[in-house]
Amino acid sequence: MKIVVCIKQVPDTTEIKINPATGTLIRDGVPSIMNPDDKGGLEVALQLKDQFGAHVTVITMGPPQAEAILREAMAMGADRAILLTDRKFAGADTLATSNALAGALRVIEHDLVITGRQAIDGDTAQVGPQIAEHLHTPMISYVAGVEFDGKDKLTVKKEDEDG
Repeated sequence: MKIVVCIKQVPDTTEIKINPATGTLIRDGVPSIMNPDDKGGLEVALQLKDQFGAHVTVITMGPPQAEAILREAMAMGADRAILLTDRKFAGADTLATSNALAGALRVIEHDLVITGRQAIDGDTAQVGPQIAEHLHTPMISYVAGVEFDGKDKLTVKKEDEDG
């Protein structure tokens, strides 16, 4: 099984400051981390790797310093890391981000794409569904667990309103 996990570098929310005039995040001097929901998705992929020998690729779109979270993902056990970076990506909204990631996914061989539920810096929860729409592929959100039979059947447990 070939798994691609989309991850994002985000500001560490324990260090967040807000510009009172604009209401926007002040990112200068704030350390960056791997988005927690994306890290959870990566951990699911790595469990499938440990159990069934899956190949795990991580991909992110961001500035050159986003390489740090790719290195972290590799240290956790990912097999391959891809950084999509270009000055034209600066300030990209969710549609532009999902379009770039979907473009890369069109040429990366994969059986499963995992995204985190949402990023803590934007909190929109749109990139994963938008990627699925770009690729004309089904998606499942609010996943609580994944089981693979080692052959061709993936069972997904989904959260409901009660958890």
